[in-house]
Amino acid sequence: MRSSRLLSILLLLQTRRQLTARELADELEVSLRTIYRDVEALAAAGVPVYADQGRAGGYRLVEGYRTRLTGLTEQEAAALFLVGMPGPAAALGMTAETSAAELKLLAALAPDQRDRAGRLKNRFHLDLPAWYQDAENSPHLSAVADAVLHDRRIRVLYRRWEAPREVERVLEPHGLVLKNGAWYVVAATAGGMRTYRVASILELTPTDEVFDRSPDFDLAGFWQERLADFDHTRFTAEAVVRVSARMAARMHDVSFPTLVKAVAAAEPAEDGSVVVTIPIESVGNAAASLCRFGNALEVLEPPELRAELANLARTVLDLYES
Repeated sequence: MRSSRLLSILLLLQTRRQLTARELADELEVSLRTIYRDVEALAAAGVPVYADQGRAGGYRLVEGYRTRLTGLTEQEAAALFLVGMPGPAAALGMTAETSAAELKLLAALAPDQRDRAGRLKNRFHLDLPAWYQDAENSPHLSAVADAVLHDRRIRVLYRRWEAPREVERVLEPHGLVLKNGAWYVVAATAGGMRTYRVASILELTPTDEVFDRSPDFDLAGFWQERLADFDHTRFTAEAVVRVSARMAARMHDVSFPTLVKAVAAAEPAEDGSVVVTIPIESVGNAAASLCRFGNALEVLEPPELRAELANLARTVLDLYES
């Protein structure tokens, strides 16, 4: 147990450069006294660790010191292979780097661990795009990724939904996100932090201008907030619908997340039907989405949505009866 903790301290200092005793104690969930003893043990074993004094001080390794000892367990090695994403790596132009890293990891493993890693590669595969759609073609993705890695500004011609459709922007790309086969770049602009679909970048000009990245920026946290804001702004109204017993019984086959969630939480009536309230973006959007369920779903409210569905049904009927 202690040897594992000593290795953790060594690797933490190697990757994070400097940590206080309190930060190490919190990270490893031990007492300060334990950290003091462990650091003394590392120093006694010949590891060049020292302490900077003062408010901004902490434990550090001598500049340039690196250990080749990884201490990977079989489960940790397996986890590294499971998170490998050859598709996204290729899209980012990092196929060679991924292959090289994989070879180095294999070389560091014991024979039985290498065998297990090989089995994992052949038995688990990550396919990111959703059904019924292909991954987007993003010809400027590798250039955006390079700018993200090197903190360099890019000038882009971007196609958006609202007029004017094509706009020029100077972006400070902070990160890339892959969602359902589509890449998005999170970038700082004159108007604040924004999200841009990489496939909608029509032209891209790299620059040599380096920007200062905020040390407090959290890509994952920003993205989750962005998703929450998106749902909050896109749902502008609600609809009350009655789902037939036949449809309620096969909700696991329905691709309509808000409806599925609402039905799962509702109590069915005696005939098996379910009445639920769901958020909608607009009357027109809701009508186009709900009409595919036919008579298995009836809109009860609002009246304008019922009218829009009736009008849509008449339009289709007129088309085929003529």
